[in-house]
Parts: sequence; C-alpha cells; structure tokens
Amino acid sequence: MRKKNNKQAIESPSQAVTIESLDQEGRGIAHADGKVIFIEGALTGEIVSYASYRKKPAFELAQMTTLHRAASIRVEPKCAHYGVCGGCSMQHLDTRVQVAVKQRILEDSLARIGRVKPESILPAIYGQSWGYRERARISAKYVIKKEKMLVGFHEKRSSFVADMQNCEILAPKIAGLIQPLAALIAGLSIRDKLPQIEVAVGENVDALVLRVMAPPSTEDEAALRAFADEHTVQFWLQSKGPETIVPFYPLDAPALSYSLPEFGITMPFAPSEFTQVNSELNRVMISRAIRLLAPQANERIVDFFCGLGNFTLPIARSGAQVLGVEGSDALVKRAAQNAITNDLSGNTEFQAMNLFEMDEALLAAMGKFDKWLIDPPRDGAMELVKSITPEIAPRLIVYVSCNPATLARDAFELVQRGYTLKSAGVMNMFPQTSHVESIAVFERG
Repeated sequence: MRKKNNKQAIESPSQAVTIESLDQEGRGIAHADGKVIFIEGALTGEIVSYASYRKKPAFELAQMTTLHRAASIRVEPKCAHYGVCGGCSMQHLDTRVQVAVKQRILEDSLARIGRVKPESILPAIYGQSWGYRERARISAKYVIKKEKMLVGFHEKRSSFVADMQNCEILAPKIAGLIQPLAALIAGLSIRDKLPQIEVAVGENVDALVLRVMAPPSTEDEAALRAFADEHTVQFWLQSKGPETIVPFYPLDAPALSYSLPEFGITMPFAPSEFTQVNSELNRVMISRAIRLLAPQANERIVDFFCGLGNFTLPIARSGAQVLGVEGSDALVKRAAQNAITNDLSGNTEFQAMNLFEMDEALLAAMGKFDKWLIDPPRDGAMELVKSITPEIAPRLIVYVSCNPATLARDAFELVQRGYTLKSAGVMNMFPQTSHVESIAVFERG
C-alpha cells in the first residue's frame, strides 16, 4: 500500500491581505472574511497572497504564495533548504529584528497572560547567528523512488525527510557530515533499520548516536570505524531506549564535556543527557543569571530543575550553600559527580524530586532558602510557584524560561504571592527560529 504524506492539503491562492503583526511562531497575522489568518513566511507590513492548509471556524493556517509588497526587514534566507525543511522559520527576517520580535512576544505574553509588566527590560543577549547548534536529532531514510539515502530534518508539516546537502545552523563540522553520513548509511546492511542520528558536540569530541533497530554486521562495523577515523567522530549505538546507549568506536575517545571558563568549571555529560544546544549563549546566559542572582557565601540557595548542574555549580563557586533539585535520577547523579569533578561537593547537594507534583507540605519540608533559581522545561513551574507560602518564600527568584506563555502564567502566580517583576529580557539561544528563551527577576518586598 502506498504510504501517504501527512502534509495538509493546500488550497488555491487567496486574495491579497496586509500583514498586521507576527505571532509566537513567527507567522504573519492578517484578517480576511471575519477570520484570523496565520501566514507562514509573511512579515509585518507586507501585502501577500496565501493558500490555506488548515481551516477552522475562527482562524486559518496558511503559507504565503505571492509577495506583492516586501517589508524593509525582509532578507534573503541563507539556507538553500529554507521553506522545505521544517526548521528555521524566521530566516527571512533580519537577525536583529528577530530578537526585537521575540522581545515583543515576551512582553505581550507577560501583559496578556500574566497581567504584569517588568519594571525594566534587560538588554537582549545575542550570539552567532549561524553554525551555533551543537545538539540535534537528525533523521535517516532510504527513499526507493529516489534511489537515495536522505539524512536531514523533516520537511515542513511532513514526516518525509528533507533532501539536504547542508545545514546553516548546525555546527559547521556536523553540517559538513550530512552527505558523508548519507553515503555511509546507504552502504550498510542495516540502512533500513537506522532511522535516526543524535548529535552531541563536545569541546574535545563530537559524538554521533546511531539508533540501530538491528545489530550492525561485521562489514557495517568496519565501515563505521573507518568513517569515525576519517572524520574524527565517536560513534555510539542505541538499540532501544536511552538507557541502551553505549559507546562503539573509538572507545578511548575523550569524554563529552563543555566548559564555563568564567567560573573555572568543566561539565562532563553523556550524549543522551540534556545540555543547551548553543554553548556560546549558554555561557552568557549563566553569567547574566549569576549576576542577577548575586549569590553570597552566607546564603542558602536552591536551583530547581537543575539538570546536570548547569547553574548549580556556578552558583556554588560563590561559596553559597546550594541545593540542586531535578526530576531525573540519572541527571542528579551526573550533577553530583560534576560537583566532585569541580571540587564543589562541599557546598552542593542534589535531590531527585518530581517538581510537577510539588505541594506546600513538600516545599515546606525542604526548608527556607534565601534565593531561588528556576529553569523549567516548556511546561513551566506552576505547581512549584503555587506552593510558595509566606513562611518559606525566598526574597529573590531568577526564572529562566524557554516558553514565554508559561513564564507569564507563573509570573501571575508569583505576583499574587507578593513578588514584583523587577526585570525581564530575551536571550537569542535559537537564532533563525521562533523559539523564545528569556530570563526574569522577581523580588519580594
């Protein structure tokens, strides 16, 4: 049976409309026939025609078909695969304007959802616009019709793998391996049993985790070793879940790690463990967070959603007593080991806890802290902030967010508990995409 593409059907082009603003996904917003139209590829002030691929009673999702009048902020996308590949939805927008758009999204979310306005706006944090991505999950698929192995990201709104020769946001060395990897996998006996490659770039080694749904043959193993030697990478194999990831070759490669030179810290990590995709921005983000938190040697501080200690250890370098709390047992063990590696085990402690099931009793049992740092996933920290009572409320909270909507929701709760939103600003962790990373400071009077 022929497998169907899951792309939504595209209707015929519409009449021209004027784009009024951009939404959180970087799509142009227009109105037509009493509906809100979200148009991919369109920018504020432009006049465009569009074709809808999804219709609802109150709105439509569409893509631009004709650009009748371009905005001055429009630029030519750098990537040859822009518009086909499902990533990098903002490449047609000047990078500096991308940050301004993200700042507006943050402020609008705080005002609309959180009903709060920061007393001051923090200067945006920028980094390199291209070649920054050091973590990625790349798909592999042999396409019989094309008689070709494809290695890359999925096409927009599709399960199909884009036919890619390069990627402008991946770390340059990894981007340069897309075609060599396609040639390698095409020659393996398990080419149809290798659907995914996970990339983890470290300072001393680049790891490629191959998802293998069948064991590689002796000839496959020889080909993998030769590729690793030629391109100076380390292969890992994953047969089932993340717990099955094991190093394959070379076994004597350096450990994956990244450094935080400002704090004299080296952070080892496994290829399956969460780290920020942009190490340069991560360093700047940590530096800002620590300045805003201003930890002191006599303070007791907690780092919620601490991961492998990305913020915990820099905080501990100040001499403060720091508790790192994280839901993953494996990450808690990694964080504790990283504290030992960096001679910070004396003033750090780590605890595994499901922070999405926090309540007042559990939080009270942890005791009072002078300051909090919160760095939750996209779901935010609602149960945590709702559990704050006057008896254990810290005087300062630094909140690092990857979702302005949940930050705004949690900001509303914090204001109800006596906090003031002192400052907030964006950090362009993911240039060329609509992803908004931000940081906010709350003080309790």
